[in-house]
Amino acid sequence: MKVVVIGGGAAGLGAAGAAQGASPDAEIVVYTEFEDVAYSPCGIPFVHGKDIDSFDRLFLATKEQYVQSGIDVHYETTVEAIDPTAKTITVAGEGVVSYDKLIIATGWLYGDPGVPGSDLGGLYRVKDIRRAMEWDKVLDSTKSAVIVESGFIAMEMTTALRHRDIDVTLVDPGAWPMSDVADPEIVEPVRKSWEDLGVDMQWGNKVTAFRGADTLTHVETDQGDVQADLAIIGTHKVPNNPLAKAAGIKLGSTGGIIVNARMETSIVDIYAAGDCAEIPHGVSNVPLQGLSGSHAYAQGKTAGVSAGGGDREYRPVYVPWGMLAGEWMLGGVSFGETTATALGLNFVTGIANGITRARYYPGVKPITVKLLADPESRRLIGAQMVGGEGIKERADFLSMMTRTGITVDEIANMENVYSPAIGALNEPIAVAAQNLLKEL
Repeated sequence: MKVVVIGGGAAGLGAAGAAQGASPDAEIVVYTEFEDVAYSPCGIPFVHGKDIDSFDRLFLATKEQYVQSGIDVHYETTVEAIDPTAKTITVAGEGVVSYDKLIIATGWLYGDPGVPGSDLGGLYRVKDIRRAMEWDKVLDSTKSAVIVESGFIAMEMTTALRHRDIDVTLVDPGAWPMSDVADPEIVEPVRKSWEDLGVDMQWGNKVTAFRGADTLTHVETDQGDVQADLAIIGTHKVPNNPLAKAAGIKLGSTGGIIVNARMETSIVDIYAAGDCAEIPHGVSNVPLQGLSGSHAYAQGKTAGVSAGGGDREYRPVYVPWGMLAGEWMLGGVSFGETTATALGLNFVTGIANGITRARYYPGVKPITVKLLADPESRRLIGAQMVGGEGIKERADFLSMMTRTGITVDEIANMENVYSPAIGALNEPIAVAAQNLLKEL
């Protein structure tokens, strides 16, 4: 059996490895348009900000290791078409290639800003590690930059550029950072830390054009011109699906490929995984696309096992998330009050301000937890947090609480670790749940 994978990111390499594990005798071939596979784009801002000392640390394995594992990776190779009837793909420079099972893991692109000058030099889309290496040298001589919208990587780049002593102007149509994901009181510490770092934040503003001769000199906005040597494009992820669309594979409302629990598409023997696919949300049942690398990898594993003849299913998602923004950690599960309202969900909130260690222990950090629950079922439907540490672990925990249907009554009376160095007497999650119960 021959399994062909299009895409060399987390989903693609996860799928290739899983297919090999499920069917050890299968021929596994991966096609990628890039020079590398399986690295972490999410780590790029931290190399730019000098928190990580080398781009080499972002690679998961060497090219030789993939050869030794028996996975045939074709680098800098473009797949031009898929023919589901003939079960072939057309590959630039190689011609027509047959497959028994095909896995599409073509990933994502930044949304087009849709304004004049989007093809100018000086516009940086943080994604490809080789281009990031080139841009890192450019940053040495960059004096000023504009961040266009506050997406996840763009938020990390805001802090990274200030660490490089680059003047930063953040232009975003929202009223506060990540306004479509997080609530204002949760991200306020981040906004304040950027203010302290000297970031010029222009909320409620929109870029209308990029200007310059061959390369960027200034950015036009609704509120006036901003001089800049560089623009970081931080628009939302969109699925990279021209191949799938041309092949007649069904796409959903997000533009992502529609898949079932086994990551099968609308066409037999073709699977999809990662940012090119859409997955139902466990609370709202709204399809989602463009999640985290951990989601892409898990979807890829499911697609690979399925393609290899194994039995694995991918469940609806509850989306635990986390990030470092400014000097703070942000995180949560599913969505906050702003998005829940937009979805028309009924909810009650509870919020608590706490600490991450005993008050007298060195290094104690503040943390704020906000919970959302359905008033009828009393089940958790979302959470948001901001603090100095411990966000990731709490987000993972709350995600499982949401998935398993644990009620806020149980969370309010949960047991928790108390140890001065790692946990305070009162767990802020429990206190937030207790405050939510008062509202109920």
